[in-house]
Amino acid sequence: MEADEHRIRLTLHYDGGDFAGWQVQPGARTVQGELEAALLRLTGRADRVTGAGRTDAGVHSTGQVVGVVVPERWDPAELRRALNAVLPRDVWVAAAQTAADDFHARYHAVARGYVYRIGTADISRSPFVRRWCWPLAQSVSLDRLNDAAARFQGEHSFRAFAKAGQPHLGEQSMVHVARWRATSGTTATFQVVANRFLHHMVRYMVGTMVEAAIERRPADDIDALLRNEPGLVMSRPAPAAGLYLARVYYDMADIATLDTEPDKDWSVGDAADEILS
Repeated sequence: MEADEHRIRLTLHYDGGDFAGWQVQPGARTVQGELEAALLRLTGRADRVTGAGRTDAGVHSTGQVVGVVVPERWDPAELRRALNAVLPRDVWVAAAQTAADDFHARYHAVARGYVYRIGTADISRSPFVRRWCWPLAQSVSLDRLNDAAARFQGEHSFRAFAKAGQPHLGEQSMVHVARWRATSGTTATFQVVANRFLHHMVRYMVGTMVEAAIERRPADDIDALLRNEPGLVMSRPAPAAGLYLARVYYDMADIATLDTEPDKDWSVGDAADEILS
């Protein structure tokens, strides 16, 4: 980084429905690509930005953290206003702040939090709602969902809950929080916080928990899958539309507050929740 530059930390919201994911891909519309194009327009520089996580096609975010390096004349507030003026309507910079010179959005993160929303009433099939949830349109036992979720807490191998293994990184993950709640009379929302996530891990977890909750498979299958017992087939992954990257954690103390402040970090898809309620 040059002497006349500084690093800014951005927090992004985006509707992932029309994106091929976060990461730049040839010939595909991506969130990273749109952000870099907007920065090029403002600063005249074609710089690569660093995101805290690589959300897949169709996955949303209310807490993606991005590190950008810009000329010093751009203070955080001015950069946020300018970006929001030129970014497409499905991306919004929620916050901008000065970051340390060595800040790395991905490598400095200690955990990430995802939220998954299920529509449990027929209204979830509305085109104004289904884009931001899994339109399951049937009731699901919250007690059974939470019984299933509790089995994921702690450190486990998540090889059975991933689209592909990551042998070079390992398949262990420490899940700090895994819990469900009713966020409106017609919505069930899952919150999970872990030190790392394998490819499609949350979606496979949700698909399995829902099958257990509606009694299509025994909840004990989750324990067996976490032990990588042979002969068990994973459930189908839940649709991407219900998944949100909700928060990136850079301090373990913030994770500890999730037990003392149980309502913290649940707020996603508020507009859809109002329609569902």
